[in-house]
Amino acid sequence: MDSDNLADELRRLDTRGLLALFTTLEAPTIAEIDGEYAAALLAQPNLFAVVTGKVAVANPLEPWRCKAFRPVDENGGRGYNTFGRLGRVRQRYPMRTLLAPSRYDGALSYTLVYRAYTSLCGSIHMVDEVRRAAPGVYLGIGTWGFTDAQRRVPRPFLLTGPIGSYRGDIGKARRDFTPGTRELPGTPA
Repeated sequence: MDSDNLADELRRLDTRGLLALFTTLEAPTIAEIDGEYAAALLAQPNLFAVVTGKVAVANPLEPWRCKAFRPVDENGGRGYNTFGRLGRVRQRYPMRTLLAPSRYDGALSYTLVYRAYTSLCGSIHMVDEVRRAAPGVYLGIGTWGFTDAQRRVPRPFLLTGPIGSYRGDIGKARRDFTPGTRELPGTPA
């Protein structure tokens, strides 16, 4: 199946189907994910996730365009999200990237930890996990929240690309931050 057809198939799956597929996929390497990747929400698990997703990233006044990444070394990298606003691109919500055990099956995922930087996404403990569905097509599962129960709600998204180059690092790193079980729940304590 070509990449466009696979992306369309992912758009047709419900959250349960996306999670089932996610557990069969492999993590991309740190070096593989480099540049900007078009981003889109997929089926959300409940009405609250649909509404918060539309407000946060499907807002017509400031639509979510992509996630972007750059490897720093073989163990991790950096990234950000971009949004459109009045014809301009705005970089927001920086993150640290690393390979870590998934909350869903314990296998490695390309993991985006927003708490490493000062931002709204870091404040709400957002963590995304990404796996390769095909070359240039990636299935992501995002989580956020203040409690363990809130952080167990999966919020699937699609990344395709790369569609452009990494624009440059943004954000202020949190001093002495080390990801813990709140950010990496698949890691044995």
